Amino acid sequence: MKITPELAKEIEATLVEYANACQFIHENSDKKLTNNVAMQSLMYDTVRENFQLSAQTTIHAIRRVCGNRKTSITNHIKKELSFSPTSVDYDSRTFSLDTKTWIVSVKLLTKRTKIELLIGNYQRGILKGSKSKSAVLNKRKDGSYYINININNIAPDPTDTDKVIGIDLGRTDIATTSESDSWSGKKITNKRNHYSQMRAVLQQKASKGTRSSRRRCRKLQQRLSGKERRFQKHINHEITTYLVKKAATNKTSIAIEDLTNIRTRTNQQRRTKKERRLSNNWAFYQFRMFLTYKCLLNGVRLILVNPAYTSQTCHKCLHIHPTKGKSYRNGKNYHCNHCGWEGDADYNGAKNIAALGLSVNQPGGSWLFCQVSNLDFRPRQLTIWDILEGYKKPAS
Repeated sequence: MKITPELAKEIEATLVEYANACQFIHENSDKKLTNNVAMQSLMYDTVRENFQLSAQTTIHAIRRVCGNRKTSITNHIKKELSFSPTSVDYDSRTFSLDTKTWIVSVKLLTKRTKIELLIGNYQRGILKGSKSKSAVLNKRKDGSYYINININNIAPDPTDTDKVIGIDLGRTDIATTSESDSWSGKKITNKRNHYSQMRAVLQQKASKGTRSSRRRCRKLQQRLSGKERRFQKHINHEITTYLVKKAATNKTSIAIEDLTNIRTRTNQQRRTKKERRLSNNWAFYQFRMFLTYKCLLNGVRLILVNPAYTSQTCHKCLHIHPTKGKSYRNGKNYHCNHCGWEGDADYNGAKNIAALGLSVNQPGGSWLFCQVSNLDFRPRQLTIWDILEGYKKPAS
């Protein structure tokens, strides 16, 4: 956005007043109250008397407090809630967008103000012709301001298909598909190691050098801040865009492993400091989020499967390794001691993920899915173990 110094002061005052109102609502109401309607009837008049917020902005402050409380309860966060002057919520009554002049109109503390948008052709193409009814005005860490404009698109229904692409995620190779596509993670690992070494050197110099050298080191640290994260984000965008476009063109579904809480599990193992850093820098959740919304926009069905034994199972004979005294891995290759198949381990895992995704994606059901339902009355995820328990396809 095009922000003048006078406009920046007005926005800052609005952010501070909004945050103070949220903090006031939280401190002067029952901490267990999360219902918007009940909170509004209890606090609306008091907030309007004590703060210079408009009626609709006051309602949004109440909703934010209730929403943050719900999130805190859901995620079992014990830390006391606090509200910083970093954002303000708007709806159709306090926000509007003119796509002819590319100017937004927002309600600030004292008046409604028009602000010119500084956006590229990609953003203009998305916003053109859309009906945006809400937005969030944000303040970055560097003191600049931007606005998130929310648009409502009707997502197409997922295509029913009997074809599935399995994707195996990893560190050596970021992603490997059951159709032999692969993206090496060597470039990302080298970047991470480079930035980690630079941060360590700059931190040491910033704490022990002269006053001028310390100042230069801190400025360089600020300049490098976020570069590694943005690089990883760019790579994830490129890979997920390619995968979704390919799936949409070929009318296939996508299956990936559900890696929820993988960091919690891996951090319980004994590892070196470097290994822990590399493991915790995985961007699997970001990859999954990018894949989720792109699949939704393109009508591609995304299936999450249980990751148990997908790497240890041979996709040819469905034999689970390891066998006692015999290793099934030879570097990046997988070797089946049962049927003799040998090939890329990530490709083998992707084929197993695709098979699990296919078992729950057959139009009208499949023999595997139907037979597995007889195992247990409790709903659960399908694993490779289910395949190996002798559930054979009935003769047609």
